[in-house]
Amino acid sequence: MKIGLDELTGTEQAVLLVLLAEVRPVPNPELATLGPTLDKRGREKLNRLGLVVTEKVGPRLVHELTDAGWAFCRQMFAAQPPERSSGQRKALYTLMRSLDRYFTAADLPLADVFIPAPTISDTPTAAEPSDEQQVHEAYHRLAGKAGDWVGLAQLRAELPNVSAGELDDTLRRMYRKDGVHLIPEENQKVLGEHDWAAAVVIGDQHKHLIAIEA
Repeated sequence: MKIGLDELTGTEQAVLLVLLAEVRPVPNPELATLGPTLDKRGREKLNRLGLVVTEKVGPRLVHELTDAGWAFCRQMFAAQPPERSSGQRKALYTLMRSLDRYFTAADLPLADVFIPAPTISDTPTAAEPSDEQQVHEAYHRLAGKAGDWVGLAQLRAELPNVSAGELDDTLRRMYRKDGVHLIPEENQKVLGEHDWAAAVVIGDQHKHLIAIEA
């Protein structure tokens, strides 16, 4: 279902952009700090259109952008500002169209641009090898040489003591660093169920292969 930009209010569009920028589930109180407040009517509308999924975690509602939400945000970057937009909103759309030109010229998906912010837990303790160090070691055992592509299914099999969720988080952190590359398999016909299960989702893309330059 194609959703037109004019179907959402400025507040609803702004909420999507905040969720895009954060690349994580955002609790309702934090959403109001980062951008506009999402009221019940707007929340139900975004849920109904399939752009945002909302879950109740304890006493709080937590919102996350869906794949359709990512696609809608990409559409926003190329759009003209709505009629009767304020000067501030026109400036925002001007900036977004400039970014759209860059994304298009560089063939960059949003998932390669918007990445999660580092957290305190990103810093490993020195008592034992970090998950990231274990990934490096496993990669170099599997790769013929630095920079070769290795399937994540193979990598996960080399790291039985690292849980799937922990490894996903580690790969997302490593993806932000120079020299670490994660890409989808170009020929997806060759992928089996184990390859899809082993993929790490970053933004709106399933990444199946990793390469580490050093």
